Amino acid sequence: MTAEAEIGVFGGSGFYEFLDDVETVELDTRWGPPSAPVSIGTVGGRRVAFLPRHGVKHTIPPHKVNYRANLWAMRVVGVERIVSPCAAGSLQPHIAPGHFVALDQLVDHTAGRSDTFYDGPDVGHVSFADPYCPELRSTLLAAAPQDVRVHPNGTVVVVQGPRFSTRAESNWYRSAGWEVINMTQYPEAFLARELGICFAGLALITDYDTGLEGVDGIEPVTMDVVFKVLDDNVSRTRELLFNAIPAIATTRACRCHEGLEQGPVDRL
Repeated sequence: MTAEAEIGVFGGSGFYEFLDDVETVELDTRWGPPSAPVSIGTVGGRRVAFLPRHGVKHTIPPHKVNYRANLWAMRVVGVERIVSPCAAGSLQPHIAPGHFVALDQLVDHTAGRSDTFYDGPDVGHVSFADPYCPELRSTLLAAAPQDVRVHPNGTVVVVQGPRFSTRAESNWYRSAGWEVINMTQYPEAFLARELGICFAGLALITDYDTGLEGVDGIEPVTMDVVFKVLDDNVSRTRELLFNAIPAIATTRACRCHEGLEQGPVDRL
């Protein structure tokens, strides 16, 4: 393997291609193959690795994604910063379909996913109080085009999928004050933290979650609605990322790495 990158981008639902004129790297890891070959190209003079988490034709559902292999593949090619666009539903009326949310907190409601590199005999306990890198989030916010509405923070509740929420579940999440719902941010964000890689989650709102039915103008979520919003906003996602990537700092002097430099990550 010869190709290297410093910045990584995970593609989500509806976002399967990102870079032009790429070098494709086939990888395998001790946890199996990643979701797809890693595509490496250049954006604004920066070397960028792109990996669609659901595969190039969306054949891998969220609960079957090999998150450990995907994160390890990013590490192998040299990535130190990852931006993770993802499709998400809104839990709050003021966050509308077509908006983006620069995530700053996460609630895990998944089950049974392989979510750590420390399965033994090496054991590590890594802080996850602040799941997302504030420096990366600030860079994304500054890069947003004028016609793109990006909420500066928000909590994502990550559910197992592939099903959508019941009304009772959605009302519960909304009553807790959480902003968006998604199926892939965990364990992706935590595995990046274990590897000492800065991680930013950028949620594209595709729909209002089912608990908001009854609010004026809000209809029950369907896959047709989700994919239409995704199709309409892929170019805006790409533009935002192309604006942000040249401004991303790649230096270990980030507080996301505090306590990791001499910690268990060194043993991986």
